[in-house]
Amino acid sequence: MEKENPKNSKKQEQLDTHKEDSTNKHLTTNQGVRINDNQHTLSAGERGPSLLEDFIFREKMTHFDHERIPERVVHPRGSGAHGVFEAYESMKEFTKASFLSEAGKKTPVFVRFSTVVGFRGSTDLARDVRGFATKFYTDEGVYDLVGNNIPVFFIQDAIKFPDLVHSIKPEPKHEMPQATAAHDNFWDFASLMPEATHVIMWILSGRGIPRSYRMMEGFGVHTFKWINEEGKVTFVKYHWKPTLGTHGVVWDEAQKISGMDPDFHRRDLYEAIENGNYPEFELGVQIVAEEDEHKFDFDLLDPTKLIPEEIVPVKKVGKMTLNRNPDNFFAETEQVAFHPGHVVPGIDFTNDPLLQGRLFSYTDTQLIRLGGPNFHEIPINRSVAPVHNNQRDGFMRQTINKGNVNYEPNSTGGGCPFQVKMKDGGFVSHTERIDAHKIRARSKSFNDYFSQATLFWNSQTPPEQKQITNAFLFELGKVERQEIQKRMVGLLTQVDKDLAKNVAEGLGFQVPDGPMKPVQGGVPADDDPADYEPVNNKQAVKEDKTLSMDFTKKGDITSRMIAFLCADGVDENSVKAVKESLMEKSAMVKIIAPHGGKIKTSGGSEIPVDKTFNTTGSVLFDAVYIPSGAGSIEKLMESAEAVKFLHETYKHYKPIAMDGDAKKLLKATYIEHLVESINQMEQGVIIKDSNSGLADDFIKAIGQHRFWNREETDKIPT
Repeated sequence: MEKENPKNSKKQEQLDTHKEDSTNKHLTTNQGVRINDNQHTLSAGERGPSLLEDFIFREKMTHFDHERIPERVVHPRGSGAHGVFEAYESMKEFTKASFLSEAGKKTPVFVRFSTVVGFRGSTDLARDVRGFATKFYTDEGVYDLVGNNIPVFFIQDAIKFPDLVHSIKPEPKHEMPQATAAHDNFWDFASLMPEATHVIMWILSGRGIPRSYRMMEGFGVHTFKWINEEGKVTFVKYHWKPTLGTHGVVWDEAQKISGMDPDFHRRDLYEAIENGNYPEFELGVQIVAEEDEHKFDFDLLDPTKLIPEEIVPVKKVGKMTLNRNPDNFFAETEQVAFHPGHVVPGIDFTNDPLLQGRLFSYTDTQLIRLGGPNFHEIPINRSVAPVHNNQRDGFMRQTINKGNVNYEPNSTGGGCPFQVKMKDGGFVSHTERIDAHKIRARSKSFNDYFSQATLFWNSQTPPEQKQITNAFLFELGKVERQEIQKRMVGLLTQVDKDLAKNVAEGLGFQVPDGPMKPVQGGVPADDDPADYEPVNNKQAVKEDKTLSMDFTKKGDITSRMIAFLCADGVDENSVKAVKESLMEKSAMVKIIAPHGGKIKTSGGSEIPVDKTFNTTGSVLFDAVYIPSGAGSIEKLMESAEAVKFLHETYKHYKPIAMDGDAKKLLKATYIEHLVESINQMEQGVIIKDSNSGLADDFIKAIGQHRFWNREETDKIPT
């Protein structure tokens, strides 16, 4: 019997009838209606709220929200933890929110950290934005602060969100690459959306690959309103500040960690809590009086802008401590449902067009992901405040409602449950006058796309600027179409001329004179999807030190992972003295050796081995110590893996300490000449004839995290 050609099969014919080619076609809705404006949500005036009647936005967002089941469309890979938030002082002057009403008031919380782009099985170490979502179980109901580890976003209007995510996800023709933006589709989109330039600078900095979820900042991204008992409005921006400081890893580390332990961040969070090293974050707010809304040289409602702390300092209002791991990952971390629309009295929304779209999108997403309208009844999502309403039925209903009344108003049920007056804690939306035309447009006050990208660049130290430049070279180097590379570098000319020049040279072409117009149908576009005239307001603040990770809190080595490289013949006293000093500071010590089991010391005792060189690597540790012991050092000098361990530690700017015979190990490395005559504390390489005083200097070095001034790191083979 002749085999059927799959290209001529009935099934293939059936599939062919559903194929669609958009080349040189007009943009339409799913109903075939041609779309005139796909860049702006319909709103009441340029700075007004988005309108529910915008069927184009609702169709686009609804389709997007339902594209993946069952994992989240974005933020699918996450880790969660329970904890408690404690207020520092009463904030009644600004908000009537109960959980901020008095000093010492405690509120239970659940936090989910996540990456954005990759699937559930992807690596923790992708260069990406991180989600930082907090659910406050307040006595007035659930409040969700749903943010990221970066204070600004890619787009200004939620109608572009499906396009952003489609572009950054794996390309649809082959579903590659995974968990990365380093491909044509994303950079094509980014080069056509200059408003994304600011956030891209953040992502390509050290913020894009945190050392730990416990060591990254969190932001609410949007400007929100706080409202007090008298109805007075104050604008706020939210910040989470980690008490361990803000730290990252370098790109070479990230790639290797992804191979050695793709669960690195998940494991780090889980083990820290299990070991009693509870992550702590202080909640801070930038407070802006209502009458000062328009005093800045940027628009307060623009989600691609931040308020420099040089202008408005962050006020610390409380501390969150994460002290308990989930009992079941699926039931809690996977089923938790966040929503920026889950607010309590005293907190309200602004007309930020991205926030307005999120208020619709999140409920729509949970309906498909969690199976219906009763996702609030899943234990992790349940309010600790009593819930009484006339909602009934639906998929997965758990509450057994008594009585015969499921409508309001009613008399047969005594009018219950009844509406709550404002003075008794009822939620009342802020009264705001709106007198505007229905329009698809964005306020001209949003049109400065580059000033804050320049501010961020100028605020970085030279090593941080080098890291950003190299990140652009990697990301854009993966792009196959040179016109996309050139268009993106054209935008970088508006950020910093030297940055653009260095990236262009690294990619192998002349730097463009400025932003380049896209083409449609092979010719320059008449109606661009973005305003390509270089708009830069030259804002007053030119540099803000708080934007540099080098400015972060330093000195605390709690939970830092320290590798001790040892072999048979190690000096027991060297190991014991330094280990005890580190553990007194709550650091974690692991013995790394050429073989498992136990190693014998020079005195004849035995020390258990935690990891072998075959099962771990320097990238999983924050610092390395090589204790003395002639026999141990001889064996390490013969171990290529031990030498590689030391090379990588130096190359990644981490602290190194060694005493006695250990310095002989340098003879087997490429770094001997680099560390012979250096200032030890300036470059974080501590070498002593004995362990006397070594531990104190080593602890100080670990507290600095990295030593960026090391020479010739690019020449160190690993």
